[in-house]
Amino acid sequence: MRVEVDQDLCISCGACIDTCPEVFDWNSDDKAHATVSEVPAELEDQAHEAVENCPTNAIKEE
Repeated sequence: MRVEVDQDLCISCGACIDTCPEVFDWNSDDKAHATVSEVPAELEDQAHEAVENCPTNAIKEE
């Protein structure tokens, strides 16, 4: 599983980082981004929850 944050849609709410800090973090523009190229299998449920809870649908699963 891969995830990507659309920087144009991210509003820096931090919900994804709170839900799955092992996969998401702040970038230099104070927006969320994925810190891993491939989500580890044991974190897929948390990453999927972050995708589902994003208020602007900025996170896409691949």
